[in-house]
Amino acid sequence: MQPAAVAAALSPRSRRGEVDDGAPESWAAAAPDAPLSPELLAEVEAVASGWMLEFTCHCLCSHFCDGRMPDFQRSRDAAQAIINGLPRITAHQRKAVNLCQFLARIAEGKSLGYHFESDQRISPLESALSIWTLLEKEESKLEKLHEDIRRLILIQAVAVYIEKGYYKEASGVLDRLDSEPNKTLRMKLAMIINRRDPYVPFLQNFSYNLLVDKIKSYIDDFLKKSATNFLIKAAMKEVEAKRLEGKASQDTPASVVETNHGNALEMEQRSHIEAHTPLNAEMAPFPRIKKRGRTSACRNLQNDLQNLKNNAETSSRRLTGRKKQRWTLEEDKKLKKGVKEFGMGNWTKILIHYDFNNRTGVMLKDRWRTMSKQCKVSLM
Repeated sequence: MQPAAVAAALSPRSRRGEVDDGAPESWAAAAPDAPLSPELLAEVEAVASGWMLEFTCHCLCSHFCDGRMPDFQRSRDAAQAIINGLPRITAHQRKAVNLCQFLARIAEGKSLGYHFESDQRISPLESALSIWTLLEKEESKLEKLHEDIRRLILIQAVAVYIEKGYYKEASGVLDRLDSEPNKTLRMKLAMIINRRDPYVPFLQNFSYNLLVDKIKSYIDDFLKKSATNFLIKAAMKEVEAKRLEGKASQDTPASVVETNHGNALEMEQRSHIEAHTPLNAEMAPFPRIKKRGRTSACRNLQNDLQNLKNNAETSSRRLTGRKKQRWTLEEDKKLKKGVKEFGMGNWTKILIHYDFNNRTGVMLKDRWRTMSKQCKVSLM
């Protein structure tokens, strides 16, 4: 198996290359409405494709960590399309490309019928081991985590066949991986194959789930660095603005109710006035009472109108008033998690990133103060 054959895309039919990552000065100088020349358009497209690659790789890693397979597959296909469209790949982008390929193979590690190489004998995990070699070369210093992941991939590349009783195929994996420097591990796996026992403690201790957990730890650092990607920051600003706008619009139904109630009150006031208005004053905005005998009726009318107004204001306050909601255990957990991630005082960010039930930033701050007084809050 040639590592270079899988270095540029998520499938063998993909193309590879490099692209310039920096935005050209001529782009900034171009008029927004002016048509771009073919040369300038090509440069703009290359830069935008680089942003999209990093953004899609970030999403791919996030979905992998969260175990959301449908979203992972969607991001995988999007990354494949972007990689296929890149004319070339820069050194800066190469890690993102390799990481996308690597995760695509790990996700299908248990699927022996899924092939990434032209050689149908090579399993997804064998292919992943080749990509992992490329990722290791990009590291300035190999840590224990890198060694653990390589060892687990090798073990699981053999174990997936042993679990299904395919011992001949498992031996074939060891033969193809004879260049692996860990000869002691290869001998251990050969002994397990000869014993034909898929339930030996060794395989249980170095399971596929452990491999996935180690990989999640590895890509966690990539997620932190890629969070500064231009598209991610721009999209976050847009999402935050829309969420704040949505929260502000929550008061709209109350305003509508208040307006409708005011209209009903106005109609009731008019009916009351018309009932006490002489026919010859029907078109006047208020009744004109000229005779002394009607002074008392006028005062009574004014009192009635004031009572109606007071009743309307009381009803409006009842309609628009908020009922105090108890904090649930789930909301407390989200609040602690948000403070751990964004820090105390960043209530708006916490409110945006976590789903609270009609809470405000002030409510989060007050709840955190209450929790801190009740007991020493632990963020672990």
